[in-house]
Amino acid sequence: MPSYIIEGGKRLEGEATVSGSKNASLPILAATILNNGITKLYNVPEIRDTKITQEILKFLGCKVKKSKGKIEINSKNITKKEIPEHLMHQMRSTVILAGAILARFKEVTFSYPGGCDIGSRPIDLHLSGFEKLGINIVKNAGFIVCKCDKIVGANINLDFPSVGATENIILASVFAEGETNITNAAMEPEIVDLANCLNKMGAKIEGAGTSNIKIIGVKRLNEVSYTIMPDRIEAGSLLCMTAITGGKIKLNNVILDHINPIVNKLEETGCKIVKDKSSILLEAPKKLKAVDIKTMPYPGFPTDMQSVFASILTVAKGTSIIVENIFENRYKYMSELKKMGAKITIEGRTAVIKGVRKLTGAKVLSTDLRGGAALVSAALVAKGETEITNIDYILRGYEALDEKLRKLGANIKIKEGD
Repeated sequence: MPSYIIEGGKRLEGEATVSGSKNASLPILAATILNNGITKLYNVPEIRDTKITQEILKFLGCKVKKSKGKIEINSKNITKKEIPEHLMHQMRSTVILAGAILARFKEVTFSYPGGCDIGSRPIDLHLSGFEKLGINIVKNAGFIVCKCDKIVGANINLDFPSVGATENIILASVFAEGETNITNAAMEPEIVDLANCLNKMGAKIEGAGTSNIKIIGVKRLNEVSYTIMPDRIEAGSLLCMTAITGGKIKLNNVILDHINPIVNKLEETGCKIVKDKSSILLEAPKKLKAVDIKTMPYPGFPTDMQSVFASILTVAKGTSIIVENIFENRYKYMSELKKMGAKITIEGRTAVIKGVRKLTGAKVLSTDLRGGAALVSAALVAKGETEITNIDYILRGYEALDEKLRKLGANIKIKEGD
């Protein structure tokens, strides 16, 4: 597998543009199954996860054309109703395709999904939601077979505001008879983007972005062109990577409301931030200050930003405390930060970080997507050279990260694997 080689100590400065959202693209790509025609999508990031999703769409029978900045998907001639096991295992979010296939064909077969090992992420909420819509589920030798004669709207209360379950239930219920109401729904911006795209196709979805979502079933959807929202986690990551180097950045293509929790914490560390309509300017202090963080479902501090933010706290003045409330295994990357000289103590879901004067380059392993980004952040400020191995995880979620960082002044290159 390829590695990043980073020579630390370069101050990041300049301008960058945020790519389209990974976490919005995946369910919207799944939604293209529903309109039995052509969907033109703009601002889809060129990353591993979107490429895998497109491969699954091709396997199902979709025609996928790509040109600069645009993906055209024709879902008219879908012939298969199962998600291939080898692609299902590469990333967890492939399970989102199940709801769309179910809505269109009333049956789907898939295996348990893979992805980053950041904790227990059962799909029970997805399946229980399907059952309430009248779908029969059979589990057999690692495979899940879902079938029904018809999908009937229902009242579905989620035990936890799961993003994936909310999206899957929305997709599955677009053609349902009657009305579906999801209570305790996830409120993330990516769900709003999915609902906006489906509504543009002709769906009737109300309340996306709140904890109560209503879907009134329709008979068919139309062909559509749609532009994916910017990636709020990439935006937060680039801001943090600049902050740790004491740098200055203007970030374009940003929806400011989406990153308020991140911006607020960066201001607490001492960063000066100026906001414009769709851009943000950050200037870091010479020395960051320690802050405390608790991850929460949106609109709280995002769990996907916990790792990258923790990396900047390793060199902040004082002691920071992080509480991870979403995924119990999300601290795996911290053992790699310790190899670079970070002082971190972990007890359960709480991590205590004592800021050090400097980090030192080392050979470290990317354990998951966001943990890998945390190592990149630390390497940018570390003394000497850092090699980050297993960067396939990072390539899953960040478009051209090395190119963007080089344009900002970082000394980073990719070393191909043997």
